[in-house]
Amino acid sequence: MDHKLFDHTILKADADAASVKKLCDEAKEYGFMSVCVNGYYTGYAAKQLEGTDIRVCTVVGFPLGQMAARAKAAEAAIAVEDGAEEIDMVINVAALKDRLYEVVLEDIKGVKKACGGALLKVIIETCLLTDEEKVKACQLAKEAGADFVKTSTGFSTEGAKVEDVKLMRGVVGTTMGVKASGGIRDKETAQAMIKAGANRLGTSATVTICT
Repeated sequence: MDHKLFDHTILKADADAASVKKLCDEAKEYGFMSVCVNGYYTGYAAKQLEGTDIRVCTVVGFPLGQMAARAKAAEAAIAVEDGAEEIDMVINVAALKDRLYEVVLEDIKGVKKACGGALLKVIIETCLLTDEEKVKACQLAKEAGADFVKTSTGFSTEGAKVEDVKLMRGVVGTTMGVKASGGIRDKETAQAMIKAGANRLGTSATVTICT
């Protein structure tokens, strides 16, 4: 399995510096695409990975997505300034459910602008959405210029599902990436997500899957 499919992830509230260093060391050893961390550790991870081709991916608006859009954009800008090359943002699920599509669109656009040259993944939190809402969320992410849509934070009621990955890939086509995240803990699940259309996987069980 191509190790560049993986964002090696640690997002627990009690993750300490030693845990993040271990994450970065593992990423270097196995050649993963990125390490995915909370904003506090962006600069630290960037320093650990200096001189490698492994990217720092930072979550924004995590895990609920319901803060002011300008706060989310500012968080993204700070992460990029601190060394993030990829941003995984959470959409405003409540605004989507209220059919305030312009609010959702502008929220994503604001973060996209703040990203500059950094890649943007939009977490739609599939477990909280109807299929109709999943389709709309993907359409809005695409319209806003995001690079990827992502299934889940892993902090809500469920993680990635094969049928959601298929649906998302069907909506965004071949011009965007699809990231499956949440609950991917073995090789079989990882392979099923890739077969369904995911071209990036987010998991904390990366080493286990790859070995």
